[in-house]
Amino acid sequence: MALKRMDNVLVVVEDIDAAIEFFVELGMELEGRTAIEGRWADRVIGIDGARSEIAMMRVPNGNGRLELTTFHSPAPIRSEPADAPVNALGIRRLMFAVDDLDEVLPRLRARGAELVGEVVRFEDVYLLCYVRGPEGIMIGLAEELG
Repeated sequence: MALKRMDNVLVVVEDIDAAIEFFVELGMELEGRTAIEGRWADRVIGIDGARSEIAMMRVPNGNGRLELTTFHSPAPIRSEPADAPVNALGIRRLMFAVDDLDEVLPRLRARGAELVGEVVRFEDVYLLCYVRGPEGIMIGLAEELG
């Protein structure tokens, strides 16, 4: 059996509205938003009595999705510091290609994003940076040069 595709990446957040606004500002589109609960959901995630809300975010070309989830019950649990460094074990960042880093970065900063290091030029190929968005979500931004 062959892998067909990767459908989405899940990010659990406390403030789903702020996370949606941040990723919309980045250029993603809100595909849908709904409440999730019931025995079927409990069985899938292995948590009895779970109540959550999800927002599915789509990249403009439709080839990638990000699922934002907030749990109303049970309350979310922080397993690491919100400002964990990039070398901490686990999923550290999501990477996005952008048309114009100089245009995107100020818009994200207006939504509370903080530059992690510096904007750097990798040879004559990319401008790159990492930013930390709502709830410590780290994203990489890459502008292809040339």
